[in-house]
Amino acid sequence: MSAGSVPHRDLPYYITTDVSVFDHVRMHGWLSNSYWAKGIPREVMTRAFENSLGFGLFHNKHGQMGCARMITDRATFAYLADVYVSESCRGNKLGRWLIDVIMAHRDIQGLRRIMLATSDMHKLYAQVGFKPLANPDAIMEISVPDLYSRKAP
Repeated sequence: MSAGSVPHRDLPYYITTDVSVFDHVRMHGWLSNSYWAKGIPREVMTRAFENSLGFGLFHNKHGQMGCARMITDRATFAYLADVYVSESCRGNKLGRWLIDVIMAHRDIQGLRRIMLATSDMHKLYAQVGFKPLANPDAIMEISVPDLYSRKAP
């Protein structure tokens, strides 16, 4: 277990923010096949975690089993991204525990806004306080969903 890790009280899992111990090969396998980061190059994914507040979910014997990251200035804003729990350990409420640990992290306290985007996990995130946008007309975006699948010119 890494320094600064949070052990699960009942199961052989822990969460760490020490990105130096993350299994980037395994994470890339998960995220490059996800609906939100399909085809993401491994170097891009690694850089994204290195420049965010990353969280790794680990089993004591089987290594990394999940991940997530908060993109944040640690003062006013954060965006929760790349939340993933391996299919092999779903059903143990580890996703909820991962979100609870993230939301309790000292660098996330006192922020004015925390956002995320999800297509299928609204129920989970609502349990920790996320709600639909209060003023959706005020939010704008530049979205390039097929960025990683485009061919270079």
